[in-house]
Amino acid sequence: MIIAGRETGNSVVRQLGIRQLSEEREESLSPYAAKSKLTQGRLRYEEPCPIRTDFQRDRDRIIHSKAFRRLKHKTQVFIAPLGDHYVTRLTHTLEVAQIARTISRALNLNEDLTEAIALGHDLGHTPFGHVGEDVLNELYHQGFRHNEQSLRVVDYLEKDGRGLNLTWEVRDGILNHSKSRGDILGEGWGKVNTLEGEVCKIADIVAYVNHDIGDAIRAGVITEQDLPLAAVNVLGISHSQRINTMVSDIIQSSWAARGCDKMIEGRPEITMSPQVLEATRILREFLFERVYNVQSAQEEASRGRAAIYQLYDYFKKHEDKLPPEYRAHSDDVERSVVDYIAGMTDHYALRLAEELAR
Repeated sequence: MIIAGRETGNSVVRQLGIRQLSEEREESLSPYAAKSKLTQGRLRYEEPCPIRTDFQRDRDRIIHSKAFRRLKHKTQVFIAPLGDHYVTRLTHTLEVAQIARTISRALNLNEDLTEAIALGHDLGHTPFGHVGEDVLNELYHQGFRHNEQSLRVVDYLEKDGRGLNLTWEVRDGILNHSKSRGDILGEGWGKVNTLEGEVCKIADIVAYVNHDIGDAIRAGVITEQDLPLAAVNVLGISHSQRINTMVSDIIQSSWAARGCDKMIEGRPEITMSPQVLEATRILREFLFERVYNVQSAQEEASRGRAAIYQLYDYFKKHEDKLPPEYRAHSDDVERSVVDYIAGMTDHYALRLAEELAR
């Protein structure tokens, strides 16, 4: 319902009831879905938006953030590739969001929450992919994990220290999306407190396992014929076949999340069938052995590693050279240095390291 009126000579359009209509539509979602009007709230109270639900508002804040824009120049696996079609951290994020929304829609979960978590999950990732993360984890005395840094970005670093003030549910999904090297859905997998967050977590695996294969083939590191037959026979040989198999299997294996059948005690799981799970695990292990470990030893990765060492050492000794917005965020010099480096794009970090070396 839209009501137009005039106040002090200016035409003012007040939009009433639109957010409430969206919230009412959420009542038709699965009983296990997160409802925006039942959010556990923000770090700081804000008046509700008249048009968007709280989760829609969070999604928009993430898309308009500086950290989100920088993802287009951050490495996924291949550092500073020459081709135009390699995956970046930004295109990875968009693929995760697309896969996660497909699953959430099929399971009648909250797509807006799913999308917000997916778009924000890697905002704190370092330059040079996991090579950069490993170096900062080694250098910083408190350790470094990109999921924790992503939460720090949305809580403190964006908007000159004010943060994005996101809802608890989105922040929880961002913080808990990360996995260890351990088995998918196994020990070390961890838990997210919403099913939408669990969907994003498993969609992350589906996205990177498949697009990293494409990039590795494009780079000549592997061929399609190198892929393990035990995985290919289950998932398919092409990119689209594998994604379709995984997504369809997740939906089927997680069908209880729709809440159509008899309600179960506790919360249903977002999961895979044993056969598809094992095939996905085999493919992921293949990537570690034939792609990730190889790439981390390449010359470009070594350049990235050296650049982070150099930047860390320089700014630790020259705190006054840090941008003022980073100095204001913490009394801990090393914390400020980590925040600054983690936010850099690959090219910016390499260029700055070269300038400081002159």
